[in-house]
Amino acid sequence: MVFRTGAGTKLAAALGEFPVAMEVDGVDANTGVAWSVVLHGKAAPVKQLDDVINTFSLPLFPWESGKKDHFVRVPADSISGRRFTVTEPLTWWTPYSGIKPSALE
Repeated sequence: MVFRTGAGTKLAAALGEFPVAMEVDGVDANTGVAWSVVLHGKAAPVKQLDDVINTFSLPLFPWESGKKDHFVRVPADSISGRRFTVTEPLTWWTPYSGIKPSALE
C-alpha cells in the first residue's frame, strides 16, 4: 500500500521502529453490504527515483489541502478483513424523547 502525506510528527511516527496498521472501510449504499480491511506492516519512505515516478500513476489524491510531498509504502505483513450487512437505523436508533437536557449538558 502507498499513501501520500506531509512532513511532521505523524510521518515520523509511521516511519519509526514499530509496525503500523492501516484500515480501509466502505459500504455499498444500494445493497447495505459494508466491508473493512486492516493491513499490518512496516512503513518505509518511497525514495528510489523510479519508485517515486511510479507512484505518480497511482490515484493518490489528498482529502485536505497542504503540502503532501512524502510517499510512504507499507508492504503487507498481514491483511484481515470482513464483510457484513449494515443494520437498518430503525433497529438501533433511540428516538428523541422531547425531554429537555439539564443545564450541565
